[in-house]
Amino acid sequence: MTLDPARLEELDAFLVELNRAAAGAILPLFRGEHGLSNKHEAGFDPVTEADKGAERAIRAMIAQRYPEHGVIGEEYGEDRPDAEFVWVLDPVDGTRAFIAGLPLWTTLIGLRFQGSPVLGSIGQPFLGELYIGHAGGSRLVSRDGTRPLRVRPCPRLTDAVIATTDPEGCFTGAELGAWTQVRAAARLARLGCDAYAYAMVAAGTMDMVIEAGLQSWDIEAAIPLIAGAGGLTTDWRGEPVGRHGGQIAIAGDRACLDEALVALRRSAN
Repeated sequence: MTLDPARLEELDAFLVELNRAAAGAILPLFRGEHGLSNKHEAGFDPVTEADKGAERAIRAMIAQRYPEHGVIGEEYGEDRPDAEFVWVLDPVDGTRAFIAGLPLWTTLIGLRFQGSPVLGSIGQPFLGELYIGHAGGSRLVSRDGTRPLRVRPCPRLTDAVIATTDPEGCFTGAELGAWTQVRAAARLARLGCDAYAYAMVAAGTMDMVIEAGLQSWDIEAAIPLIAGAGGLTTDWRGEPVGRHGGQIAIAGDRACLDEALVALRRSAN
């Protein structure tokens, strides 16, 4: 069943409201006391009161407006994950950037309809930016107004600006080798941007993002947003992304992605 355009417009407007609520919970804690704790005994996987407070705020609004909808969130788990509509939440993607005071963290909110991502947003409220969209079109809502988002043409990997979050921390040995090969071919690589780099592909300032080990809440918000800007989101085999994340490539140009996939497929799961 296709989602009715009027219903999609209604949910799009609600998504803007959700981002405002999340920003209200997060911004007072950014570059301040954010109650840092660690999720795991082994290693460092930080979570802050901003992560928890934003997800609580989003969940409360969904429960009030659409009590029949499901929710999957990084901080508070699953609630009706098989519902017709399911919101997929990462309240602060890039928590390490957040605790370092770097405005590269984002709020990721995606919506599934009958199991498929149909609507998504990447919000950076400290910069006053909300990247939002669906397959019919994506836009940037900022302090300067609203403008359409469109990826840029970049058919050659040698001309591409690419990104990943943390090669040594996020990639296995084989995956790191594939990234190193792609990076050697690209024009410029940037690290540590987390999901903000996805938004830059949609905005046409970057050409490709390569990640691995992602969860559903790390990527589902980006899939319809990137599609609406004319880009692609695939796994490392060039296939559509499943519901559970994994190895991901986001690109603005199919030809550039195909060049990178030559290396990525060798380490694809």
